[in-house]
Amino acid sequence: MKKRLRTVFLLLFILPLSTLLICDAIIDRGARGKTFYNVQSVPKNKVGIVLGTSSRLIAGGNNPYYTHRISATISLYKAGKIDRVLVSGDNATKYYNEPDTFKKDLIKGGIPEDSIMLDPSGFRTLDSMVRAKEVFGLDSVTVISQKFQNERAVYLAEKKGLYAIGYNAQDLEGSQGLKVQVREYFARVKVFVDLLLNTQPRSKES
Repeated sequence: MKKRLRTVFLLLFILPLSTLLICDAIIDRGARGKTFYNVQSVPKNKVGIVLGTSSRLIAGGNNPYYTHRISATISLYKAGKIDRVLVSGDNATKYYNEPDTFKKDLIKGGIPEDSIMLDPSGFRTLDSMVRAKEVFGLDSVTVISQKFQNERAVYLAEKKGLYAIGYNAQDLEGSQGLKVQVREYFARVKVFVDLLLNTQPRSKES
């Protein structure tokens, strides 16, 4: 009976936890040295991809992840580290349009409209990286998001034949970002599931 309980405990707790930690470590190692906090240290790329998120929180108020990504993109552009911006996000319905919202705020921040491209089918990080290469014909990009997502994006990009570095927007510290940090562990496991299954970007119609 005790042996059986140990086996159940191993299957239910130890193995899943090990999987989370291993996937996290592989992606962390794969992106090491490829993400940057200091705008002056970032190598120049013609195009920066800012990854979409909602501008508002479900509970109300501005989403700080969104606000920080806008600031990071504007800083990168004004420093001459990118020439154009590709906004990749969710535009699943006419009532929810991440790319268009980003575009309006980027223009307000001083980026010319003709320097902004929109990808309304960037539903996931995987979709954004694959479409950057296959739809927009890019071979080298700077991904703009928080570090946790940049690391995952850089790793995915490499696996899909796209060279990517990341510029890290300001993150949230402590309990504010805890939910997102926990969710990221599972997102990193999903990376390997998608690679194993050769998951393709979904279209807006699907």
